[in-house]
Amino acid sequence: MTGEVGLPAVRGRQSLREQVRESLRSLLIAGQLSAGEVYSAPALAAEFGVSATPVREAMLDLVREGLVETVRNKGFRVTEVSDAELDAMTEIRALIEIPTMAAVARACSGQVAAGVAALRPLAEEMVEAAAAGDLGRYITLDTNYHLAFLALHGNSALVEVVRSLRARARLYGLRALADEGTLPQNAAEHLDILQAAVDRDGEEMTRIMSVHIGHVRRLWAARP
Repeated sequence: MTGEVGLPAVRGRQSLREQVRESLRSLLIAGQLSAGEVYSAPALAAEFGVSATPVREAMLDLVREGLVETVRNKGFRVTEVSDAELDAMTEIRALIEIPTMAAVARACSGQVAAGVAALRPLAEEMVEAAAAGDLGRYITLDTNYHLAFLALHGNSALVEVVRSLRARARLYGLRALADEGTLPQNAAEHLDILQAAVDRDGEEMTRIMSVHIGHVRRLWAARP
């Protein structure tokens, strides 16, 4: 295993579990942990230079997100998602997220407006992560941002459905966005989303979100 996946060194700013989880996400996005392959926690831990416990904990987090699955007595397998599954998940996301976020925009006053304003630091940090090419951090911020925005609608069941869909689909396309230099544009759209909400412009929110969800779909549609 040593030298095969190029695991980044783990350093001190977050809990060890969180650091490992973000690093594993980055490796998944970069394709350094391959779909269908089985990885053991002890082997990955040796690459990180940590004990197996935080690696197992991080992997179990990713199991709950649908990114890997457990293989009894062996470790964890990176899940494979077909183009048909990606299409289906994107269609469902669009059906849920676009009208919900437009509804939040139209209702943007009082507590909803305060919630929208609280998301600005996340959006700004996403712009910084995109500029730095930090995809692991970008994905974490992107997920937190969108789920928090949807939560302003007040339907927790809806948020959990989208959380599950995003967990399966978010690996695909972001690496290509970074490679082609358009990830910063994708990141900047999160600020545009906030502005549409501040302006209480449901039509503009619908337009932005249709484009936003379409970026990554365009890229995986072009895969060989």
